[in-house]
Amino acid sequence: MNNDYRLGGDLPVNRIGFGAMRLPTNSFRGPARDPETGRAVLRRAMELGVNHIDTAAFYTSGDGTVRANALIREALHPYPADLVIATKVGPARTPDGAMTEATDPADLRPLVEENLETLGVDRLDLVYLRIGGTEPPRPGESVAERFEALAAMREEGLIRHLGLSNVGTGHLAQARAVAPVSAVQNHFHAAKRDDMELLAVCEEAGIAYVPFFPLGGGVSDLTDDRIAKIADRHDATVRQIALAWLIASSPVTLAVPGTGSLVHLEENTAAGSISLTREDLSDLS
Repeated sequence: MNNDYRLGGDLPVNRIGFGAMRLPTNSFRGPARDPETGRAVLRRAMELGVNHIDTAAFYTSGDGTVRANALIREALHPYPADLVIATKVGPARTPDGAMTEATDPADLRPLVEENLETLGVDRLDLVYLRIGGTEPPRPGESVAERFEALAAMREEGLIRHLGLSNVGTGHLAQARAVAPVSAVQNHFHAAKRDDMELLAVCEEAGIAYVPFFPLGGGVSDLTDDRIAKIADRHDATVRQIALAWLIASSPVTLAVPGTGSLVHLEENTAAGSISLTREDLSDLS
């Protein structure tokens, strides 16, 4: 894989990275996975050339015993000089493990500090402001005050770049009036393309578009006969073609497929070597 995208204009990353959500558990409130397997997946990802990890302090097992940020720190700290770690704030865990959301701007600082501490860094490379959960973006909701709070922490030197997650074009415009937006992270993949308008805005502005659930995540269906046909043509899997299409769909798209499996990790990263032809892209249009 090649360092062919500069996140925020100054952080070179491979366009296929790694999502850490599946490391502690296979679902938000599921049983803990073996932490040693998680650490092995992270180390193997580095060997395969991954240098962009997407994580969050609220990525934990249901009982809270295994945490993605802790696994990242245990496996990789001191971090390689070229490793970019992105995290997100907004959602948070309650003491009983349930999910809640910080809607008060003052509540964001403790979440940023939690990520700094658990990752063992003095500055976070990229912090997304996430609104809502996995539900569609809430169009009438203002993000300005919360983004201002993050922008202030960026000025302090705690954050390098800012992003938005689970948002619409109006949210992006609000945030850009406050501070530069380096990345957007929405639910989008080869069989779920209802965010093309926002992707076009990001492309025009040079903002990275980094979908969450780029393979459906068990939330939306990746099944598409067109993808399966092209997978057969390339002797590849549907997952690999979906990732290859995502990278080919725009010069600003990055993929961060998540897994707790070494087999799936290697399958996902191998998608970076698949070059879709004009015929492939036409068949998928």
